Amino acid sequence: MIAVDTNLLVYAHREDSVWHREADALIVRLAESPRPWAIAWPCIHEFLAIATHPKIYNPPTPTMRALEQIDCWLESPSLRLLGESAGYWPRLRVLIENSKIAGPMIHDGRVAALCLEHGVTELWSADRDFSRFAPLKVKNPLVGQK
Repeated sequence: MIAVDTNLLVYAHREDSVWHREADALIVRLAESPRPWAIAWPCIHEFLAIATHPKIYNPPTPTMRALEQIDCWLESPSLRLLGESAGYWPRLRVLIENSKIAGPMIHDGRVAALCLEHGVTELWSADRDFSRFAPLKVKNPLVGQK
């Protein structure tokens, strides 16, 4: 199962992104496929925070429009939402210890732990920081797109 990181969600949503067309096509392909794909709840929260932030985008995405975008993704019958379960904390703890992360990197560790906990085989992200979370396989599907 492929999971999608926040940056691809933002690129797919924001038409002013240089990666909008490519990222949108990737998300649409996943959403329309019968094969399961995933978004971790922290990525949905982060999407809302980034897309609607007036210091990041001028103009920011109106909150209602961002909420409607999420509703659209949630309509995909093959989407799996990744949340914490009983095995989450031990997995996150090991990832934090092994990768020696702190501060803002804890968010990425949280996403990685959720992916591993739910059997994600590949995380699609343009964020190279995820490479520190072995054994999670990370791919930037935008490389070679332009």
